[in-house]
Amino acid sequence: MLRFVCAAAAALVLSACAAQPEATSAPAETLASDGRAIAEAQCAGCHAIGEYGASPVPEAPVFRTILTRYRADVLEQEMIEGIEVSHRMPDFQFNPQGADALIAYLRSIQQVPPQQ
Repeated sequence: MLRFVCAAAAALVLSACAAQPEATSAPAETLASDGRAIAEAQCAGCHAIGEYGASPVPEAPVFRTILTRYRADVLEQEMIEGIEVSHRMPDFQFNPQGADALIAYLRSIQQVPPQQ
């Protein structure tokens, strides 16, 4: 009987030590959807944030081609630290999760800009 109790206790301890499954990150669609919500709230006043249309402020690039001009990793870091661009733009900083979501949204709508 003592053997059975010890074996059961050992099994319980080992099962508690077993690797827990890693928390999965948000699905790409959810992350991109969160990024679109951020873009609508923070960026749409100047940028065309959707899949068509011109930006309300002509100097502000449309979101659907922005990753053809900027590397995503650099842009994400600048969004976190504070971005400086050649056109007028309000000061802002995103938290890392917001920047990640916004980059996911940008990736989801990218188009090659027309040749000029």
